[in-house]
Amino acid sequence: DRSGPVRLDVFDLQGRLVRSLVDGAREAGEYRVTWDGRSDAGAPAASGTYVYRLETSLRVISRSMTLVK
Repeated sequence: DRSGPVRLDVFDLQGRLVRSLVDGAREAGEYRVTWDGRSDAGAPAASGTYVYRLETSLRVISRSMTLVK
């Protein structure tokens, strides 16, 4: 509901950063982001549970998700 900086990251259950999906300013609005199941280095991630963290200037939201191959 407000333009500004946005960061969307994927972490494994040990808290290690797997992939940064969004890191920069965005206009207000609705967006969709798809994770291809790869790390920042391009290596395929293992099947399992991951945590995504969405950070804006207004709030931080973390949720879990399951990657199934």
